[in-house]
Amino acid sequence: MEENEVKKEEPVSFGDILKTKTAGKKPPAYAWQDLALRIQKELRIPPFKRSSIFKACRDYPRSVIERCLADTKELCKSGEQWRYFFKTLATSHQTENTESLHDQPQKEIHKTKDEVQDQRH
Repeated sequence: MEENEVKKEEPVSFGDILKTKTAGKKPPAYAWQDLALRIQKELRIPPFKRSSIFKACRDYPRSVIERCLADTKELCKSGEQWRYFFKTLATSHQTENTESLHDQPQKEIHKTKDEVQDQRH
């Protein structure tokens, strides 16, 4: 055999492959997932409500979520903060919806006398 010849490597065992693999946490795929994980940790959200926090962070803008989190930390010093968080989130959502309704121009509906009579029958 020549000295320059490369030795054939023996097959590596599955256990060796797993040992060499670097173990690390996968980063969240979306920014809202990272926000949801942070809120879970800060508010100590129970396991049965964790899916709700992910849904809220996915569906609402980040600014709304962060404002509700800040309000919760400021106003709810004792008790279950996660309950207060969801209440403030629901309240802020209702407030935004009513504000957006007031900003839209109202359509005037004019019906003829015949249209009104048709509705009655």
